[in-house]
Amino acid sequence: MKVCITLCLSLCVYLHQALAESDSDSIVEDKDVLVLTKGNFKRALKQHNQLLVHFYAPLSGQSLGSILEFREAAIALKEAKSDVRLGGVDVKKEKDLAASLNVTTIPSLRLYLSGDINNPVYCPDLKSSASILTWLKRRKGPSAEIISSLTQLEEFIGEDELVVLGLFKDLKEGIVKVFYETANDIADLPFGVTGHDEIFSKYEISGDTVLLIRRSKLDKQFKMGSSAVKKDLVHFIRLYEMELVTEYNGVTASKILNSVVLNHLLLFINKAEDGFEEIYHAFKTTAEKLSGKVLFVMIDVSEPRNGRMMEYFRVRPEEAPQVRMVSLSDNVQYQLPSDQFDAHTLLEFCLSYLGGKAKPKLQSEPIPENWDTQPVKELVGMNFEKVAFNHNKNVIILFYAPWSSESRALFPLWEELAEHFSEQEDVVVAKIDVTANDVNIHLGEKYPSIKLFPALYVERVVPYSGKRKLIPIVTFMKKEIEKAKKEKAKEEELRKKYVNEQKAAVKEEL
Repeated sequence: MKVCITLCLSLCVYLHQALAESDSDSIVEDKDVLVLTKGNFKRALKQHNQLLVHFYAPLSGQSLGSILEFREAAIALKEAKSDVRLGGVDVKKEKDLAASLNVTTIPSLRLYLSGDINNPVYCPDLKSSASILTWLKRRKGPSAEIISSLTQLEEFIGEDELVVLGLFKDLKEGIVKVFYETANDIADLPFGVTGHDEIFSKYEISGDTVLLIRRSKLDKQFKMGSSAVKKDLVHFIRLYEMELVTEYNGVTASKILNSVVLNHLLLFINKAEDGFEEIYHAFKTTAEKLSGKVLFVMIDVSEPRNGRMMEYFRVRPEEAPQVRMVSLSDNVQYQLPSDQFDAHTLLEFCLSYLGGKAKPKLQSEPIPENWDTQPVKELVGMNFEKVAFNHNKNVIILFYAPWSSESRALFPLWEELAEHFSEQEDVVVAKIDVTANDVNIHLGEKYPSIKLFPALYVERVVPYSGKRKLIPIVTFMKKEIEKAKKEKAKEEELRKKYVNEQKAAVKEEL
């Protein structure tokens, strides 16, 4: 009897464990997208020969858009009874899985084939469901439409505003393979390829060449020499895919933000007001002279959907027209220092910026009342440099964004830090909202960011990258403050010596 009971208990335990393992390995779907976890990822690879995986962070602005587009693609693939299945990994929940797969870019896509977890196909930056579907379609081949007649050509170039047309003598071997590889990666543009003699004659082309055709007319061309590589062709297409002046809207936004041209000249203007045509013509004329160096973008301030863009740049409708240069490499803004918007003034401003002579536009909130009476000093753009670069004070500053939960989580710590140093007159604990105030230093990282400005005669910034706890920050500060004291003492000795030498020299002359 005891043996029977023991066997029954053992069987129950075994079944319970098996069911638990089954639950942890189960794969649920959310709107036709497989919800992938550390427990079920390998099982999903075994079940699906082609698995396109979306790695995302749900609270990220970039991820939010990609999640919606990915779902649309998943629905379309399921309806088409495709062999490709789409799965998603929430990297915030599945940190161990993301780490084991070495996922460093969020959001990103990877295509896993035949259950191989170690050698995925890294997908290009696909912004829409259409581009995801096109990319998958082109992988099966052909990646470009074969154009075999002038009639077919006219249909092809007339279907879209911008198309990429490759003219090659050999459509199977040689340099044309670079064209096909590029077509695979740029899924948001139509690609056609031809070896037809009449089409070569139509465009007066003799050698292997790639054409950008805009509104059925030849816009740009790229000669495909024997040494051309995919990177060169991708750069050419991305460099010239935008029009001379691109109007900002929901369709063009992602292309503007992802352009290989990092210098953007923004024209904030009301298209309905008198004078628009004249200013726009000057803007476009300037764009012709700086093609490939500066991206010219127009923002209609009368369009309600552009409100967020205007809020970001802090431009009110009544302040238009207004011209700003912004560098996407560091997000520093430069404002046209003139109320004249003729082509000459615009060109001079652009050349000044490109030559490194333009001055950044620094924005600031008003200085708060009693800003320096609280334990944590609230800085703004107007008083930032005066406080931070004070040679008698060691200033630790938290650069934060008010809407960031990560930033707000540090506020109690900053109060603790201020309390800790409350008896030390040479230490200032401060914070600044970097979304509302420009500072003329390179932050080098996303907010929240912590930096120490030591009490020195030279302007020095020491970033803090340790644990965001009281003791580690205090230890860091004490070490840097001690170092600064020694350096400052040496500098004062040198200054004193210099003054004495100058006095001695004056006495000798007398």
